[in-house]
Amino acid sequence: MRASMKGVTLDAASSTATALFLLGQASDPAPEAGVTCPGALPAPNDPGLVARAQRAKAALGDRVVVLGHHYQRDDVIAFADVTGDSFKLARDAAANPRAEYVVFCGVHFMAESADILTGDHQQVVLPDLEAGCSMADLASLAQVERCWQHLEDLGVTGVVPVTYMNSTAAIKGFVGARGGIVCTSSNAERVLRWAFERGQRVLFLPDEHLGRNTAVLGLGMSRADCVVYDPNQPDGLTPAQLLEAKMILWRGHCSVHQRFSASGITEVRRLLPGIRVIAHPECRYEVVAEADEVGSTEAIIRAVEASPSGSAWAIATELNLVSRLAHQHPDKQIVFADRTVCYCSTMNRIDLPHLVLALETLAEGRAVNRITVDRTTAANARLALDRMLMLP
Repeated sequence: MRASMKGVTLDAASSTATALFLLGQASDPAPEAGVTCPGALPAPNDPGLVARAQRAKAALGDRVVVLGHHYQRDDVIAFADVTGDSFKLARDAAANPRAEYVVFCGVHFMAESADILTGDHQQVVLPDLEAGCSMADLASLAQVERCWQHLEDLGVTGVVPVTYMNSTAAIKGFVGARGGIVCTSSNAERVLRWAFERGQRVLFLPDEHLGRNTAVLGLGMSRADCVVYDPNQPDGLTPAQLLEAKMILWRGHCSVHQRFSASGITEVRRLLPGIRVIAHPECRYEVVAEADEVGSTEAIIRAVEASPSGSAWAIATELNLVSRLAHQHPDKQIVFADRTVCYCSTMNRIDLPHLVLALETLAEGRAVNRITVDRTTAANARLALDRMLMLP
């Protein structure tokens, strides 16, 4: 069967690995220290591990709920009771009060949010404690406190702090204690409107790209309204620049999404005329400005699912999700919009051996790698989260 869309002609079975990597399969060792990007995950896990995970999960029954982020490996997603983005999963954990254990197959800040939102009787487990987030790590509490003090010393008033969900519990707590709010990639525009109703300017943490893209493309600001605060060069902005700015953007980024480029989008369009490009808002401004659509992880999934058979998509987000969408929709042409083929290395630390360890130890009555947030931090972070939840 063949289908066409705006000049794009494809076979229904063309969503192979080769077709997915339209721009090639280059390797890029630079994004995260010590990590190479070969373009493929290790071979499937030992089938014996699958059986062990099945037995442990069955033994736990409804005492456990397994949450799987969209960027997880397929063999881990196979055991997820719920899949979604970070905030959807945290809310789903809170919506399962009968579950004594929450196994969060994601990264550290996500498990922290789940611990904040779940009940005291529930225990949140992260299968591998090394599964962190390069973006969240770019904003430490000490750095943010110094930035806030710096702004106060310069007389920069009317600042409302806004932090992206992809931040540590400590940063969410900092924001909550100062009248601020949390946002997700899907509600960032609505959250920023809320913030500007309460202040003159926003300190946006920790992703400069999401903040800039939302301010410029969503709220109609100019790029000149945005300045970037570098915690390693706190005097890099003059008092006048800070006082004139509407958006003070923290210098931070996602190591996965920052790799996408406008030139890559141009090359995709040249190779497949008529293809639609959809980008995650954590990508650079130049990329989202060139895309046909911009959306959160959930929005990207919905757009592909709702498109007609024969549609062609170039997707600028994490490769596990793009690959999964390509296999789920063989009647559509789906390509990865980057020249370098690299998964989120920290997300992929959650593999089947670690999941088996988490489930088997829970079945034995031991919670290994439990994630807990101290009460004060959790209470302040909950303030910031609740302000977001109360938005219409």
